[in-house]
Amino acid sequence: MQHLAYIIWDFDPRLFPSLFESIGIEPRWYGVLFATGFLLGFNLMKKMLKHENYPEEWMDSLLIYVMVGTIIGARLGHVFFYDWAYYSQHPGEILMTWKGGLASHGAVVGNITAIWLWSKYKAKMPVLWSLDRVVITIALAGSLIRLGNFLNSEIIGEPADVPWAVIFTRIDMVPRHPTQIYESIGYLLIFLFLHQSYWKKKKGQFKGWIFGWFLMLIFGFRFAIEFFKENQVAFEDGMSLNMGQWLSIPLVFIGAYFVWKSSDRKIEPKEAE
Repeated sequence: MQHLAYIIWDFDPRLFPSLFESIGIEPRWYGVLFATGFLLGFNLMKKMLKHENYPEEWMDSLLIYVMVGTIIGARLGHVFFYDWAYYSQHPGEILMTWKGGLASHGAVVGNITAIWLWSKYKAKMPVLWSLDRVVITIALAGSLIRLGNFLNSEIIGEPADVPWAVIFTRIDMVPRHPTQIYESIGYLLIFLFLHQSYWKKKKGQFKGWIFGWFLMLIFGFRFAIEFFKENQVAFEDGMSLNMGQWLSIPLVFIGAYFVWKSSDRKIEPKEAE
């Protein structure tokens, strides 16, 4: 293969290393994008609350719930779905998120749990009402997080000879599918669809419609894109479908169920549990 025909990627994932190394910390662009996702989501959700005449003060508690749910869920998802053989022998490292290891499927479970708790104990609203709105922001955050994975040269794709293949020099000199970019673009398009569905098509009045489409689109796309990715852990090498695909299948069907049932769940203004 002629390396000059491909994109050479040798980006330093550290944030201004010459500035921060002197004080002993190592922030990364990934963290900036992760935080940006939460910030944009905060403002989008705040706008939706204002549009529906609900208290904007809800955002303070919702942000905390979602952040904690995302981090705990993503970490435990990685531990139990992808690397339990290691962490079962090193339980003291389970909470060491700075060493890497977050799983998007776990983040979804953590988010849903956090939103359920927030809906029940803080907002006193139906959980599907909350999910239909919060998942719009999650799709946007997912796009930014995958861009952060690209900057980190992680979650790389299979070797490829397409013109847009990327050589991640921090990994090897093999041209690969930039699957992080594929996912980032895909999640951005899904965000735009969900955003339009809420604001233009008024689908937020049907409980579960937006949430259902979120699950179907995000994890249907995730299932497809996994065929272009390198396996993340060794035990996946002997599997016909990898762990990410097996975890995506039930979520797609669950999403289809919520869309199907949403026509029976039209929400009334100021509906509360």
